[in-house]
Amino acid sequence: MKADGTRTGSIPTAPPVPAVPMRIVVIGTGYVGLVGAACLAHIGHSVVAVDSDERKVAALRCGAMPIYEPGLQAIVAAAQANGNLRFASALGDALERAELVFIAVGTPADPHGATDLDAVTSAAASIGNLLREPATVVVKSTVPVGTTERLQKLVSAELRARGIAWRAPVIDNPEFLREGTAVNDFMIPDRIVIGAARPEDAAALLRAYAPLTAQGARVLMMAPRSAELSKYAANAMLAARISFINEIAAIAEASGADIEDVRQGIGTDARIGRDFLKAGIGYGGSCFPKDVASLSHVAVQHAVRPSMLEAIEQVNWRQKRWAFDRLQRCYAAHGGLRGRRIALWGLAFKPGTDDVREAPSLTLIELLAASGAQIAAYDPAALATARRALPACDAITWCQSAAAAIDNADALVLATEWDEFRQYAPATVAASLRDRLVIDGRNVLDAKAWSSAGLQLIQVGRPRLAPRDPLASVPARSLDAQRVPA
Repeated sequence: MKADGTRTGSIPTAPPVPAVPMRIVVIGTGYVGLVGAACLAHIGHSVVAVDSDERKVAALRCGAMPIYEPGLQAIVAAAQANGNLRFASALGDALERAELVFIAVGTPADPHGATDLDAVTSAAASIGNLLREPATVVVKSTVPVGTTERLQKLVSAELRARGIAWRAPVIDNPEFLREGTAVNDFMIPDRIVIGAARPEDAAALLRAYAPLTAQGARVLMMAPRSAELSKYAANAMLAARISFINEIAAIAEASGADIEDVRQGIGTDARIGRDFLKAGIGYGGSCFPKDVASLSHVAVQHAVRPSMLEAIEQVNWRQKRWAFDRLQRCYAAHGGLRGRRIALWGLAFKPGTDDVREAPSLTLIELLAASGAQIAAYDPAALATARRALPACDAITWCQSAAAAIDNADALVLATEWDEFRQYAPATVAASLRDRLVIDGRNVLDAKAWSSAGLQLIQVGRPRLAPRDPLASVPARSLDAQRVPA
């Protein structure tokens, strides 16, 4: 495992051990559903992935991927070719002789931070209405504490209303997939958490995961409420580590310390470790922001003041403004940001994905556009998703390469730590940027090499890298005469 928490090793190309094939239905072909369906098919099961969006189903049948995830397209194609994976829009037909039914639909947050469970409850009700034979229902979606119990009552009520006497157990099996490494995370899990009211309720799911447990995957059995809370607590803890190191970075910046030295000083403590302890411009994505907010909402519902959770969110909100604040400081004495052309490398909330939900890059773009700056944005995977996420804006130029973004730009901000950016020649950047100013929002650039190329490099929590006025030596004609017309 790398210091940032990313597992090393290649994506498995063959099932770990032969599986006893089971008939499995996965409802939802979003991030969790599609990865889960593909991986279950990959280890030998017969899987039908169901989605109500018929256009999406048709596209998946043709091999089109709705998300960017390394290795996923290959295993989807292989599973379709060998007949283990099918896509459908009719749930009733898919449920024929199913042994396991996974609910993997979206659970977005509402404006107040509460989790919207409409899709989950609708899926559970449909299962209760359409099941013709006993099956185990597995809640894979991230849901608040107590949801699995409520879904069990819903499914049971639907079955009773149809005059059916047998029971369809509903259990919780939270996912711990990380975008960019999701296939490996499923195939080589840290742990498999199962929340079941009765031990026997988990029997079918344990059979499905037998190829993984045979290779040493650890299973943690617990009550459904504990499993549900485990998912939220895991994401909240990881978000807390990120906000903590960013809080320390702010102190380092104000006091003259170097956060990279501090990170080594605490990260080498075995009790602390280095994972998710990297200063930067904050976290984003579909999980951390939503799950921290949802957990806070649950705490308030149970009369618990979520002080730490509130602080995690506050620090992250502040950190998302960091790059913009540094640009403002740099240009304050030189006419401000209006008319400046700012290159932006990275739009996805993390490398290895095209997901821009809650991405710090979007906050930066909105702040720069509001200040009158022009933005030249590039990302190797997330250009299309970023364009859809942001309203049409004349201030943004969507670039097809890193070189195009920095061409004739005044300054550069690195917002996503793609390897392409780490490996870029600093001399080329220095030759392109008019003001030779680089804001490294992920602390991944080699400070010595980039500074030696004549660039003014600013990193999070590293105040000694750049002088108080990084643009003091830039010719006035660059700072004023060559601005992009506002």
